[in-house]
Amino acid sequence: MPKYDEGDLIRVEFLDEATGIAKLMWVRVHRCNDALQVVFGTIDAPASDASGKLKLGAELAVRFLQIRDHKKQMGLNTNN
Repeated sequence: MPKYDEGDLIRVEFLDEATGIAKLMWVRVHRCNDALQVVFGTIDAPASDASGKLKLGAELAVRFLQIRDHKKQMGLNTNN
């Protein structure tokens, strides 16, 4: 069973390349590769991003090390 399931929300820390300041954004999980410790998903709630690269709905891959919070999708998973 993957650590993060489709539909889960993860809060991810990104380093803003323009300012060097860490930003937190919510990402909706599409799939998870536990062996590579990578989650694939889309930005669900963006923070301000001076570079303009991280926008609502943008698809990305996130390393487990960047994840700061995790919320299971309600109603689908019983493991919290």
